[in-house]
Order: sequence, then structure tokens, then C-alpha cells
Amino acid sequence: MSRITLAHGNGGRFMRELVRDVFARRFGGSVIDDAVGLPPADGIVVVTADGFIVDPLEFPGGDIGSLAVHGTVNDLAVSGAVPRWMTLSFIIEEGFKIDRLDRIAASIARAAADCGVTIVAGDTKVVPNGQGGGLYIAASGIGMRPVDVALGMKAITVGDCLLVNGPVGDHGTAVLLARQAFGLRGDLRSDSASVLPFARAAVAIPGLRFMRDPTRGGIATVANEISQETGFRVLLDERTLPIREPVRGICDMLGYDPLYLACEGRVVAVVDPARAADLLVVWRGLPNGEGAAIIGRVEAGRPRVVLRTVLGGERLLDELEDDPLPRIC
Repeated sequence: MSRITLAHGNGGRFMRELVRDVFARRFGGSVIDDAVGLPPADGIVVVTADGFIVDPLEFPGGDIGSLAVHGTVNDLAVSGAVPRWMTLSFIIEEGFKIDRLDRIAASIARAAADCGVTIVAGDTKVVPNGQGGGLYIAASGIGMRPVDVALGMKAITVGDCLLVNGPVGDHGTAVLLARQAFGLRGDLRSDSASVLPFARAAVAIPGLRFMRDPTRGGIATVANEISQETGFRVLLDERTLPIREPVRGICDMLGYDPLYLACEGRVVAVVDPARAADLLVVWRGLPNGEGAAIIGRVEAGRPRVVLRTVLGGERLLDELEDDPLPRIC
């Protein structure tokens, strides 16, 4: 049998064989228990949950499988935790090719191994043909955070600097090109990756206030969340914002703003201005961190996000209301 049928979700032989031959083979263990015990660990237990519905399922630089791992790991990492375990639930559309599912499962296994996380439990459901998007993945992650690490927006104060660990907008633009929308093609790759090395390096810097991975809504949305929560103005500097020229060109052509496009391998950190340069040096010394930059600061004033342009003017970056790129992650 080469394709998923409704029988693969009925709890019987076909489902058991799918779990055994694809998921258990790729992830290790049985992956069939309803619940699993985890070993004792020191620190604060941190839990996250996420869902992944990206279209197309495979794109330059990643696929829905590696994206599910990276997205879950990154949510834990920016909280100051070390990711340890994951669960995955697969909602598969009838007719989906099993060899494609196996390829995605292999990608999940590689990403999990690279991130040092273990997949400990999962679930499989099948929906009739035409009632799904091929494959959806729901994930949960568990990590451990040292008791002396406490990050949050409430710690942010006037003068603090915002940094990002690399160019923004790559993922959103790469997925857009993979859809071959508007007849466009290109070789831009998604930035989908674990930000754990950058997060761990930031935690070691005194004066770190807060971290967030700028996924849906991009950098502009993170900045607006900071502004609304703290009551301060956030000023971003267009001259220092790292944006690749292909991303800028495609966005200019199609009317998108790269500051609102999803990133999947980036972390925004807010840090004491006296330590911002230290963090920048550390980040630029990490693999794939050469594009890190100080991109703005927190200022006194009405809660709003302002972009200082290369010409010296200013424009408001409002909160996102519509969805410029559905099914982006």
C-alpha cells in the first residue's frame, strides 16, 4: 500500500503498521503508548504547544517536519529553557503518499537529533480526502529552565536595546517562492533552524531582559507586543535591520513588508544597553550568526513602534490585522 487510507486511522492493523514502519522506525521506541513517564530533572519544567500547517509541505531549507521540531524547540529556547522532550500528533489526509510521509518523518528525526530532543509520544489521525491540507502536525515540547533564569517583558525598561541574530523575512519569502505564486521562482532558502545556541549564549549575558522568536507577524509584531506590554515606544532602525537583497526585492515587487514576514530561525533579544555590544560579539561568533545586528531600542513615549528610515524619516509599524501569507508555518 503506497498511500494513506482511512483504515490507517482506525486503530487497527494498518494504523499499527504505519506507526511501526514509519514513526517508530524513524523516532525510536514504540511511540504507541497513551502516556509516557519522563525521568526526574532539576529546574523549572517549561511546556509549550504549537501547530504546523505550512503550504507547501516541503520548501527550500526545510519541510513541515523539521519546521515542527525547530518551532517547538525555539519556543522553549527563548524562554531560557533547554528543550528535552517532544510529542507529535499527525493529521493526515486520505491519499497522502506513505513514502512522502516517511521522508518527512526522517526529517523530523534528523532535526530532533540535532536539537538534542527526544520524541516520546505521538498520535495519528486520518481525515477523508478533500478535508485536509495533506498533512498537519500538532506538537508539544518540554524543557528545563534553571531556577535562576527569569525573563519577561516586565523586566524591559527605557534604554534597552533590541538585537536579532540574523537576516529577517527569509522563511516567509522562501515559502512564497516555493508556492510559485505570481509566476516567481528563486533559490532563497528558509531560515528554519534551532535558535538554542543563540538563546543559551544570550542567557549567559548579564542584563538580558527578554527573548522571542519572530514567527508569524515577524519582527514588527514582536516589537508591537513589547510596546503594548511595557507601555514604551520601540524604535527600529532601518539602517541596521538585516534584510537580504532577494527578500527586499521580492517584497518591493509584490507589496509585502519583510518586517511582517515570518522567521523560523531567528531570535529577538532585549538587553541592557551596556551589554548589547557584548551579546552582538558573541552572536556573530556563532555559526550562522554573522548577520546578527542591534536593530533598535526602547524609548519613553506613547506605546507604538516607529521605524527610522534610511532617509532619516520615521513611519509607524502598526499591529498586524490581516494575514498576508496564510499557512506560513
